[in-house]
Amino acid sequence: MNIYYSYLYIYFFNLKRYQMPKAAKTSKAKKIQKRVADRKKNPLFVKDAKNFRIGNDVQPKRDLSRYVRWPRYILLHRQKKILLQRIKVPAAIHQFSKTLDKNQSSKVLGLLKKYSPETKTEKKQRLTKLAEQKAQAQKGESKKVQVLKFGLNHVTTLVETKKAKLVLIAYDVDPIELVVWLPQLCRRQEVPFCFIKNKARLGALVHQKTATCVALTDVRKEDQAEFDNLARDLRQHYNENHELLRTIGGGQVGIKSRHQQEAIKKAFELEELKKTSQ
Repeated sequence: MNIYYSYLYIYFFNLKRYQMPKAAKTSKAKKIQKRVADRKKNPLFVKDAKNFRIGNDVQPKRDLSRYVRWPRYILLHRQKKILLQRIKVPAAIHQFSKTLDKNQSSKVLGLLKKYSPETKTEKKQRLTKLAEQKAQAQKGESKKVQVLKFGLNHVTTLVETKKAKLVLIAYDVDPIELVVWLPQLCRRQEVPFCFIKNKARLGALVHQKTATCVALTDVRKEDQAEFDNLARDLRQHYNENHELLRTIGGGQVGIKSRHQQEAIKKAFELEELKKTSQ
């Protein structure tokens, strides 16, 4: 029995001897504890934690655009945009996306705004004045009115007869087949043209909701220098730019497909590296 107790004493003695010592508290930890203990709670500023469970505090504002049931026309517009990025678009259609930038378009529209056709009230006043002059047997001023021409058939005739000096084509005409041939006709007849955003802006120039294209036939003397500079720039960017008819649009894959292609390419490169190293 004494032997049993002696063995037990030796076991517990060794166990206590080889136990892991406790980590001593650092002075930094002691300081933090002391600071927390010394801090007094201010009754004026009581911590009021919010509870966002059902029937409690109002939920914080979140971006819920992914959960919105968008109107059908918005869905179709977005789907069409993605589709045009994925499929290969012929150069004849892709060239319509090469529109004028903000500075160029503001210059062109600023010039053409001076040649907006007269409104109904202005036309009525002009005709009334001419009628009064005619009734008084006076010779009225019958100057040629220099205004913008619009309407697809009218503009086409002006381009064919080389009477148009500048043609603006909207980039968002739907269906695009209505105007897809017009740029080539302008190139053939050597009439400067450009693509512009968008058909509503062209419509505003001629007091319409929208306009597929507008044409300028005459320019006043005071605007001739500005017009010549614009026409020269547009010829370089569009009429003489043969890359527009060679560049195919679309063909952009999605983010998932891109990652898959990159992974396959990386695996292929590793395989080639192993072969060369052997």
